[in-house]
Amino acid sequence: MISIVAYKTSWPREFLEKGTMLRNVLGDLALRIDHIGSTSVPGLAAKDVIDIQITADRLSRNLESAMTLAGFQRLSNITRDHIPPGKDANAHEWEKWFFQPASVGRRINVHVRLPGRANQRYAILFRDYLRAFPAVAQAYGQVKEAIVKYHPEPDMEAYYDIKDPVCDIIYSGAEQWAIATNWQPGPSDC
Repeated sequence: MISIVAYKTSWPREFLEKGTMLRNVLGDLALRIDHIGSTSVPGLAAKDVIDIQITADRLSRNLESAMTLAGFQRLSNITRDHIPPGKDANAHEWEKWFFQPASVGRRINVHVRLPGRANQRYAILFRDYLRAFPAVAQAYGQVKEAIVKYHPEPDMEAYYDIKDPVCDIIYSGAEQWAIATNWQPGPSDC
């Protein structure tokens, strides 16, 4: 069951703990480690799942081994992100590896993406846009709460079938904001 909770002030600290641990294990295999997703946006209601993006030079055996050593398992059935309408449908632009903890505990999603790819940029720009525009973030939170309210036991597919197009609409505004402000990603979070 999907549950949306009020923003928790502990989320940035929880990310920092896991991100620092991943930085120590991965070393140079990780070009960037960023807190992404709704838990990275102050005040935003979210699923109580910490999303982490690792930007890696390549999706390699060494990287997968290091992630296993860090206590994560790769879900081989998740190989790419949703492609927004009107975006380059080149599969390489949306390719990723997806990891979750191998044992029961804190819910964490780790998305490993390649530098300069559309999906790597999307995650950071989306986060930065919501941080810059709290009213947009609040409206987005209301959408997620409504999905769960009106579909009390949604499966993950139904949740994302509704949420992904909303994200694409928000991202369209984020792209315009990025052009207007000459936005560039800031330094890595870890």
